[in-house]
Amino acid sequence: MPIVIFFTWLPYSGTAQGYELPPGQKFQKIKFELINNLVVIPIEVNGSELSFILDSGVGKPILFNLTDQDSIQINKVSEITIKGLGDGEPIKALNSLDNYFKLGNIKNRTQQLYVVLDKDMNFSPTLGIPIHGIIGYDLFRDFVVDINYGNKTIKFYDPNSYEYKKGRKAETLPLTIISKKAYVDGEVYFNDTKSIPIKMLMDTGSSDAIWLFESDEIEIPEKNYEDFLGKGLSGNIFGKRTMVNQIKIGSYILKDAKVAFPNLESFNDFKNLGDRNGSIGGELLKRFNIVFDYPKNQITIRKNGNFDKPFHYNMSGIELQHDGLRYVAESIADARGVVKNDEKSFGDVQILFENKTRLSLVPEIVVSGIRAGSPAETAGLQEGDVILAVNGKSVHSFKLQEIMQLLNEKEGKRIKVLIERYNSDLLFSYVLKNMFKEKP
Repeated sequence: MPIVIFFTWLPYSGTAQGYELPPGQKFQKIKFELINNLVVIPIEVNGSELSFILDSGVGKPILFNLTDQDSIQINKVSEITIKGLGDGEPIKALNSLDNYFKLGNIKNRTQQLYVVLDKDMNFSPTLGIPIHGIIGYDLFRDFVVDINYGNKTIKFYDPNSYEYKKGRKAETLPLTIISKKAYVDGEVYFNDTKSIPIKMLMDTGSSDAIWLFESDEIEIPEKNYEDFLGKGLSGNIFGKRTMVNQIKIGSYILKDAKVAFPNLESFNDFKNLGDRNGSIGGELLKRFNIVFDYPKNQITIRKNGNFDKPFHYNMSGIELQHDGLRYVAESIADARGVVKNDEKSFGDVQILFENKTRLSLVPEIVVSGIRAGSPAETAGLQEGDVILAVNGKSVHSFKLQEIMQLLNEKEGKRIKVLIERYNSDLLFSYVLKNMFKEKP
């Protein structure tokens, strides 16, 4: 059923009270999902349960993709125009005041938010789970936020009662807050000897590792390739992907670090970049357990089990997304009744027949983009192809990010992809290649 949004056109008379814990409660612990390096948390908005990306790079919460909700009330609305990253034009949105947000026992009765009604603004197909919005600064402002990427939990502490733990292998670094965004200093090494100081936005809302801006001091390495870097509020973002010798944050050194240089046209409408040199995203941040302390302008980091894992590269060169549903038939050992599986994000309905065949309705996985010159493109794969199997494994039993892992397992591995194109099944084969061992 399509969403029904109720608007109230009343003059704003409230005051910004912020988020609060119940009296006597020192912190709220929340489990989160880590999807494509992004932290996804459940938040109740005016009584409706929604899923938000925790994005330290955003100011006020932004809602979009509300089509799978029966209804949600949005209070005190006016029209505005907002601009985000991307190659598109500014988009129309709604500004809404005095909304009730609830996260566990944390409450805010006066939350301002923006609502984007553009249907193209939808991150759910590319992440594989329903995503309704992004939220950031207001939570970081009101709490000490302890993100444990290792066990996928967040603790929101009352800043007045938070006590730093002693005797643990962790480092506390200065954090600069400018225009509701947090920045940390670091160093980048393009070779073994020369380091360049960098000022980086802490961006939990980016699934990438590191973005750098090209400048007189920071040049794009010779070995690079053009790539699709992601989708912002104002459209797609493209740039060059490469690798640097190492990135240093505090005393922590990450070698052979994955770096992208976004086309600066995507930032044309942002006049306050100042001395910022780029951003640090989820693929790097998840290698630490992090305590964000905006009230004290500092951040505490401690490496976890992800620290030494290699950076992920899209060696196949294809992007995937969910695109509707399809039926699949399977032979099974036992067949009785009708089964519903509530664990899958998009769900499936299974119908079992007497001849022991199971007909299941599952998400359809399609190629949404393909990189020119990539192994997949050279082998003959095309945008719009429906992925059926990877190396003999039927994809409908895997999550979207797991399928991407199958397609990019390791350098030198032969990948066999079974696809459907114009009602015909086709098999393609290619070998994964490290893009930085030789010039593309």
